[in-house]
Order: sequence, then structure tokens, then C-alpha cells
Amino acid sequence: MSYQSHGDADREVMLARIGAESVDTLFEDLPDSLRNPVLDVPDALTEPELMRLFRARARDNTACRLVGFLGAGAYDHYIPAAVDQLAGRAEFYTGYTPYQPEMTQGILQAIYEYQTMVCELTGLAVSNASLYDGATAVWEALLMAERGAHRGRFLFSSGVNPRYTAACRSYAHAAEYAVDTVADQAGRVDPAALEPALAEGASALVVQHPTCFGTVQDYTAAAELCHAHGAALVVAANPLALAILRTPGEMGADICVGEGQPLGIPLQFGGPYLGFMAATEALLRKMPGRIVGATVDSAGQRGFVLTLQAREQHIRREKATSNVCTNQALMALRATIYLTLLGRQGLRELAEVNVRHAGYLRRALLRIPGVEPLYEGPHFNEFAVRIPSARRVHRAAVEAGYLAGLPLGDWDPELEDALLLCATEQRTRAEMDGLAQVLHRLVGGGRP
Repeated sequence: MSYQSHGDADREVMLARIGAESVDTLFEDLPDSLRNPVLDVPDALTEPELMRLFRARARDNTACRLVGFLGAGAYDHYIPAAVDQLAGRAEFYTGYTPYQPEMTQGILQAIYEYQTMVCELTGLAVSNASLYDGATAVWEALLMAERGAHRGRFLFSSGVNPRYTAACRSYAHAAEYAVDTVADQAGRVDPAALEPALAEGASALVVQHPTCFGTVQDYTAAAELCHAHGAALVVAANPLALAILRTPGEMGADICVGEGQPLGIPLQFGGPYLGFMAATEALLRKMPGRIVGATVDSAGQRGFVLTLQAREQHIRREKATSNVCTNQALMALRATIYLTLLGRQGLRELAEVNVRHAGYLRRALLRIPGVEPLYEGPHFNEFAVRIPSARRVHRAAVEAGYLAGLPLGDWDPELEDALLLCATEQRTRAEMDGLAQVLHRLVGGGRP
């Protein structure tokens, strides 16, 4: 038995209204092979049979059997068991759309705490209640900048994750905005290249902190150049790195966005993840999505409400600040619980462990003959190295049980001889030594 919302009479009325003879005529331009494909669907399985099939498929997942050194935007961090336990409580797990503050004070307070923590991490004054993921958060930041500058052009440092840049190019193409890349010099933003690019007119410059190659730099000079030319500086940041690095706010950034996955969200094959956003107070009314504010009710009790809701559900679409129609409230809750459990000092110590692990692995790999750093200078928890026959070495390492980072030829053909590797607190010294030994055997011709 199935439920169908429209009966034959309803369909006849709709077809008559649009001038179609039948439902089939609506799809007559599609070839029959697409309209009526022959599906080779096996017989239904019982529940126990289905569970056995799923377990077998799970065992086939290569990533589950490998020691992972892959980062490039999603990171393998330890998540305390309390995060799953608390985030899975029914009052949070089902609290999706908190429009009625009298019914949803708990989730509203949690989101308010999340916003406060994002502001503390980024060094900026205001934050929203989260966005879909890091890439779309970058695009929303560019729209914020465009609302003030109206120049229709955005600049990206070549140190920004190419997946972020590609996503924004897709959005920009539909909106008829221009996206240009400014080449970095030795892995760092080059003022000599940035100055003329900004002089041509741009609403914003996007940089990454740390860069997609793991390098760390100070963007204060870039912020000053942007502001001198009337452009906003957008920093796409790793939130864990902000525990020990200068904040975007301290460097003069106007907007900070990023991927919140490192804050208590599993890798889970790519999502759902969490886009965070913070900005200067001057940009508060240009921010997309939800913002939770604290207030006092008529009885003098503290309470929480959604505020500044200039979104498409509350205002005419063409007048809306943004048409982001929801947020990642459950993922934001996970980040809030994670940050609360670690605390300020715990988060700092965790970031320091990540730096030490990446430094240990990097030094071990650079001792291998033929392996060289792609970029010098300080790194956070990932780094890039040039390595002979990088893609072949990567495949061989996988066969030996190690996911040896990302072949950078996937990003840029000129980096076909490079690998991007990450070492978080999850990787042990034995695992890092094991990878170094495998790569030494593959590249150096013997054991170190």
C-alpha cells in the first residue's frame, strides 16, 4: 500500500492548467532508455542477510584497514565518547528548527555557546549559528563582502584548498562574478603579486590559515593591503590550529570561515560536516544564516532567541541577506560539546601535540634520500614533500597498509612529484616510523 498525495482528478486539473495532455508528454524529450530503464535488482534480503552484507561491504573499505596520514581538509582526530553520548540525547538530536524560543531554550543556549566559542577562537566579534561546510562558508563570506563593495570580483591565494576555490568558481559562474587566483611565492602570500591584483578591483581576498600545504604565516600585511584597496580579507582557518596561532582577528581579517570537522565530528566518509563563520561587528547585519542572541524576558530571566533573521523564510527572497535555508545545528552541538570537554588549555595542548607529531614525521621523511620539502617554514599538522615517483610510491604504500597522504598531482599537474601528509594526535610514533621505513624502502632502496 502506498500513499499518494494527488489523485487522478488532481492530476487532470494540473495537466489542463499547464496545457499538457498527459504526464508522459512532460517527459517525452527523454529517451526511452532513461525513462524506462531495465533495472537488474536482486531479490529482497531478510534483515539478518542485509546486516551480513553491510558488514562485508564495510570490511572492503580500504580506509578502515589503513594507517591514515591523509588530511587535506578532513582530519582524523580522537573524539571523546561523551560527544556521541550527549549529542545523541533526544532533546538535542531531534531539535532541528528552533523558531519557538519558549520550546527550544536548550538548543538555543547550546548554539549561543557555540557562537561564543567560535568568536573566542577566531578573535572576531560576532558569529552565526553555522553553515553547511567549509567550502560553502567561504562562498557566503564572499557574498558578504560583495554586498559592501559591489565589485563582482574575488581573489584567492594559491594556498587555499583547490576544492574550496573550485566550489566558489561554480557559484560565481552562475552569479556572473569573476574569481582569480593570486600565485603565492614559496608558499606564502606575495605582496608584489597581490598589490596589482587588488588595484584592478576586488571585493575580497581569500587566504587559508594554515595554507592547504600546512604552512603558517602572518596575514597582517595582506589585511592592510586589502583595506587600502577597499577589499575584505577572508581567512579560511583550521579551528584547531587557532588554539596556538595568531587569530584572524588579531591579523586584521574581516571574516573568518572554515571547516569545523576537526571539532568532534567523525570523518564519516565526507559528511555531514560543519561550516563556521565569524566577522567584525560592522558586518553583523550582512551575515547569512541564523544568529542566536541572549536577552532577558519580562520576568527578568535570561533567555535565548533567534535574532536578525533577514532570511528567505522571513522576508521576500530578493531582499534576503542570504538564501541559506538551514544550518548544521547537530554538528554545531557536537563542536560545542567537544570544545567544552577539552577547555581552553586542553585544546591548546592538543594543537601542540599535532605540531609535534607532524614535525616528527616530517623530519623522518626528509632523512630519506631524494625526499625534499615542498615549502620551508613552520607547519601545523600537515606538510608537503617532493618525492620521486610520488604517485607510484603512494600506491605501493597503500599496498603496505599506509595511506601516505594525498598525491598533490590531483590538485596541480606541476606537483605530480609531491605528497601532502598529515599526522594528528591519532598517529603513534610506531606508525610514523613504519611509514618512514616503507617510504625509505620504496625511495631510498633499503631500511634507514
